[in-house]
Amino acid sequence: MRQLVASRITTEFDLVTSAGGNLGSISRTLTRMGVPFRLVGNDDPPGGSRPIILPGVGAFGAVMNSLKVNQFDQTIVKLVRSGTPFLGVCVGLQVLFDQSEEAPGVAGLGLIPGKVLKFRQGKVPQIGWNFIEPVNDSGWEKGYVYFVNSYYAKPDSEDVILYRSDYYESFCAAVKTGNVTAFQFHPEKSGEFGERLLRKWINDVS
Repeated sequence: MRQLVASRITTEFDLVTSAGGNLGSISRTLTRMGVPFRLVGNDDPPGGSRPIILPGVGAFGAVMNSLKVNQFDQTIVKLVRSGTPFLGVCVGLQVLFDQSEEAPGVAGLGLIPGKVLKFRQGKVPQIGWNFIEPVNDSGWEKGYVYFVNSYYAKPDSEDVILYRSDYYESFCAAVKTGNVTAFQFHPEKSGEFGERLLRKWINDVS
């Protein structure tokens, strides 16, 4: 097993507060890792010079409605399209897409073409540990991570899929395209392996 590499991170990150309930777990993990960050939201938007982390727990529609206050969603879209590094977690991945079966008629951020579908088999939500594997030799590790999800993203192009997992069917567990990376699972709740994934992204964009 690879060991965590202790490296000093000097880049400051913007952690979005407007997208649901796992802000505490993400912020505690970043603090433990020695990653400097500031909290941003509808009333204090990111300025564009810092990488953005969008965590999220809850429903697609509720999260999008929260992001739309003061047109914060458009601020995120503009920054991402201008090249600002972005990491989405859980619902923070799902809102990158055009739409979700969870909230018919509610538009997502539209940064990645595709939609979000509900699992058709098995108990939902999927809660617990599941195995993820990168779709190609991308330098990302395979391993077990922690999921809490009833829905999964289906990108129009499979080229953006970083990780796949299986829950009665193969599904997209993470995406990466350009400056955008997002995990359907919770790296901050996935032990040492999840922390390594977070640190890899942080090192890549710092």
